[in-house]
Amino acid sequence: MQPNKHLLVFLFVLLCGNATLSAQEDRITPLPIKVANDSIKAPLLPTNILNDSIKVDTIEVDTVPKKQSMLLDKIRYKAKDYVKMSQKDNKIYLYDEAEIYYQDTELTAGIIVMDYVKNEVYAGRMKDSLGNYSQLPFFKQGDNEVRPDSIRFNFDTQKALIWNSRTEQQAGLGQLGADAMKVYAEVTKKENDSVYFLSEGKLTTSKDTVDPDYYIRVRKAKFVPKKKIIAGYSNMYIVDVPTPIALPFAYFPLTTGRVAGILFPTFGNDPRRGYFIQNGGYYLPISDYVDLSLTGDFYTNGSYGFRGQSIYSKRYKFKGNISFSYENLIQSQKGFDDYNRTSNYNIRISHTQDTKASPNSRFSASVNLGSSQFYTNSLNQVNRNNTQTNTFASSISYSKTFPAYPSVNTSLTLSHTQNSRTQTINMSLPTFQASMERIFPFAKRDGVKKGIIQNINFQYDANAQNSITTTEEDFFTSKMFDDARVGARHRIPIGTNFKVAKYFSVSLSGSYEDVWTLETIRREYDADLDRVVTDTIPGFDRFNRYSMGASIGTTLYGTWNFGDNKKIQAIRHVMRPSVSYSYTPSFEKFYETYIDGDGEDVQYTPYETSLYGRPSLNRGSAISFSLQNTLEAKVRDRDSTATEPKKVSILSNLSLSTSYNFEADSLKLSPISLSGATEIIKNVPINFAASFDPYAIDNNGRRINTLNIKNGGGLARLTSARFNTGFSLNSEMFQKGGAKKKDGKEKEQSPDYGANPFEIEGAQTGDRHFNRNEDSANDEEIPLYNNNLPWDARFTYVATYNNNNRQKELTNHSLMFSGNIQLSPKWEVGFNSGYDLKNKGFADTRFAFKRDLGSFKLSFDWTPFGRFERWYFFVGIKSSILSDLKWENRSQPFSNR
Repeated sequence: MQPNKHLLVFLFVLLCGNATLSAQEDRITPLPIKVANDSIKAPLLPTNILNDSIKVDTIEVDTVPKKQSMLLDKIRYKAKDYVKMSQKDNKIYLYDEAEIYYQDTELTAGIIVMDYVKNEVYAGRMKDSLGNYSQLPFFKQGDNEVRPDSIRFNFDTQKALIWNSRTEQQAGLGQLGADAMKVYAEVTKKENDSVYFLSEGKLTTSKDTVDPDYYIRVRKAKFVPKKKIIAGYSNMYIVDVPTPIALPFAYFPLTTGRVAGILFPTFGNDPRRGYFIQNGGYYLPISDYVDLSLTGDFYTNGSYGFRGQSIYSKRYKFKGNISFSYENLIQSQKGFDDYNRTSNYNIRISHTQDTKASPNSRFSASVNLGSSQFYTNSLNQVNRNNTQTNTFASSISYSKTFPAYPSVNTSLTLSHTQNSRTQTINMSLPTFQASMERIFPFAKRDGVKKGIIQNINFQYDANAQNSITTTEEDFFTSKMFDDARVGARHRIPIGTNFKVAKYFSVSLSGSYEDVWTLETIRREYDADLDRVVTDTIPGFDRFNRYSMGASIGTTLYGTWNFGDNKKIQAIRHVMRPSVSYSYTPSFEKFYETYIDGDGEDVQYTPYETSLYGRPSLNRGSAISFSLQNTLEAKVRDRDSTATEPKKVSILSNLSLSTSYNFEADSLKLSPISLSGATEIIKNVPINFAASFDPYAIDNNGRRINTLNIKNGGGLARLTSARFNTGFSLNSEMFQKGGAKKKDGKEKEQSPDYGANPFEIEGAQTGDRHFNRNEDSANDEEIPLYNNNLPWDARFTYVATYNNNNRQKELTNHSLMFSGNIQLSPKWEVGFNSGYDLKNKGFADTRFAFKRDLGSFKLSFDWTPFGRFERWYFFVGIKSSILSDLKWENRSQPFSNR
C-alpha cells in the first residue's frame, strides 16, 4: 500500500508541472536580435594531440577495502538495576552489578559505560549517600586479574588505562609452593596483553592488601605479568616510613618454578678474618630434570670457600642430589705466632630409585665423606646443625633380583665409615652378596608342609668383600691399600621344624660354611732376633666349618579372674619358654704349631687375618635357656556405654636368658641377662635391662670358678644395669578433657622424646613454626592466650650402672629436656638442653626465640655456654620472592676465637 501511495503523489506533481509550463509558453514574446556568425575560428588540433589530451580513468574498482569493525565476538552485558542505551551519545549505561563479557575478557563493576562506536568501555565504583565506595571493578583477561578503582578499555586495540590497580602474581618456589606478589599502582597503562606500564607503584607480599606492613615503592616500572617487573629508582617502606634500602634500578622476577638468577649473599664481620660475604652465587636450571647452584664465601684476610649443589629428579624414575663443599680457612696474618691455615672439604651424594622404574633391580646411594673437622671448623651458618656429628657414613649399592624359581637376590655395595674423633676410616670396596630363596626339596611348592621330612629346607648365600682400614692422612693415597683384605664366604643353612605332643615346637638346624682368603700368615720363632716373626703369604687359600643345633619351645597361658564387678576384672600372663642346644666341632686340622723361645709348642692358625673369623680350636657344646613373658590386665572401662573391658599392658616384655657350656673347663654358666619394657603409665614408656653373674670374683676383680652363693653372696650378683624412660607434656593435657582435638580425637603424641624442638633460622633454612599462622586472613582471627599459654615439653632420663668389679658406678646418669612455649600467638620460645647428673654439668644448651612479624620473621638462636657457645640473629621477609631482603648477625664459634 505504501509504494502505490507514493506513486500517485509523484504523478500528481508531474501533471501539475506540465500544466504550469504550458501556460507560461503562451505568454512568451520573441526578442528582436539578429543572428550573426562568429568571425574567430578556432584552429583544429591534430588527432594525436587530441587523443593525448583525453585522459581515461583506469580505476574501475576501488581496491581499498572498507574499514570493518575489529570485534571478533559478541559482547554480552547485563546489570542488576538498569541497562540504558543512548543513541544520541552512542553509549550504553549499565548500573549496579554491571557485567560485560567479550572473548576471554571479563569486566564487572558498579557502573559501566560502553561506547559502541569507539568500542570502548569505562568502569568505575558506586558511591552511596555516606560517601562510601562499593562494587570496585574487576578486570580479567586470560589469567591476568586486576582490581582497580576505575578502568578504561578499548576492545579494538586491547589497550587500557587503569587507576589504582591491584593485582596478584604467583612467583617463586617457596616451601608450600609459589608465593604471591601484590602489585599496586596509581596509574597503569595496558599496552597489550603482556606489557603494562606503572606509575607510582607498590610491590609487597603482605597479606594485608589495604594497609601492607611493608612495600617497595617504584616510581616508574614496566610490568610483564608472570615474568618480571623492571623498575627505576625503588626504595623500601616499612609501615609507610621510608628506609635507606634503595636501588637506582630494580628487577623483580615473577616467574614460577626454577629460573636462572643470582643468589644474594650474606654480609658480616669476623674479628679474626675480617669482613665477609657468604652464600653468594648463581642458580642455573640446566633442564627440566637437573639444576645447579654455585655459591661461595670470601673473607678479606684471604679465607674463602665454595660449594656446588645439583638436584635432579625424574618422575617415576629416580631423584637425588650431589653437593661438594671446600673451605680454605686462614686465621690471623702471616708472620704472627697464631697464624694458621686449614682446608676442609665435604662430599654428599644421595640417589634413590623409584620402585616402579625397575621392579627387579635397584640402585641407591648415600654418601657423606670429608674432613673430620669440617662441621666443627666451618664458619658457614648452614653447617651449624651438624657441629656435633662424630661419624660420617656412606653407602652405594646396586641390587638385582632374578625372579625365576628359585629366585636369587644379588647386590654390590661400596661402603664407608669415618670417625671424626679418631680419624680412622673403614671402607668396603666393594661387598658382593648373593642369596637364594629357601627350598623345600621334599614338599610340593604350593602344598601344605607337614612333618619333619616335608619341612626340611635349605638356602644358599655368598658374601665377598674387599676391606680397607686407613686414616684420614693416608686417604686418597696409595698407602690406604696397604692393609687391604680380600675374602669370601659361602654358607648353606639347613633346617626343619615339627610338632611334638601337639604343644611343643621343635626345630633342627645345621650350617656349613666355606671361607676363602687371598692371604695367610706363617709364624715362627727367630732365635737371632729373639722374637716371634709373622710373615704374610699372598695367595688363595680356604677353610671350612660347620655347626648344628636344636631347640624346643612352647607357649603357656595363665589367667586370674577377679569378677566382672571389680575394677580389675582379670590378669593374663603369657610365658614362652625355650631350650636350645648348639654343637660346634674342633677344627684342629686348620692349626699349625711353632716352638717359642722356651721350647714349648704354640698353636696358631694361618687364617687369623680372615675377614670372616678363624676356625674354632675348641669344641663347643652348649645349652641355652630363655623365657619371655607378657602381662596384661582387663580393666573396667570408665565409659559406661562400653560393652567390653579395656586391655591394659602391664609388661609388654620381660625376658630372661642364660646358657651352659659343657666343653668349658670352668665358668660353664653364662651371665643371666634380663630385659623388659612396660608402659604402665600412659605415654611413659619404660625400658630396663640388667646382667647378673652367678660366679664370684677375687680381690683383683677376676671371675673365679666359684658360685657367688657359695662365696657368701646371693644367687647372682648384679654386674650391669640400664634404665631409660621419656615422656611428653603439653598445656592441653591439663585442660578440661585432656589433650583433645576439636573433632574429639586424642591428639597424637610425638614418639621422639629427645628430638630437637626447633631448627636454626637463616637464609638457607625454612621455618615450620611461622607457617602455622600464615593461613589466617588477618590478626583479628588469632585468639589471645590471656593466662593460658600453649606449651609442650619432652623429657628423657637415662641411667647406666656398672658393677663388674664391685665399683658400683653410674657410668651414665643424665636428663635431657626440650620444648616450646608460645608467649603469644606470634611469640615462641624453644629450648633444648640436658643435665649430666654424674659430672654435674649441662649438655649442649640452645634457646630459640621466634617472632612472627606478619610479612617478616625474626629469630634469635643462642647457645649460652659450652664448646659451641654462640648466638645468631635473623630478621627477613618470609616470602621466597624477596627473601634476600634480610639482616642477620652472629657471634663467632668459641673454637675459632
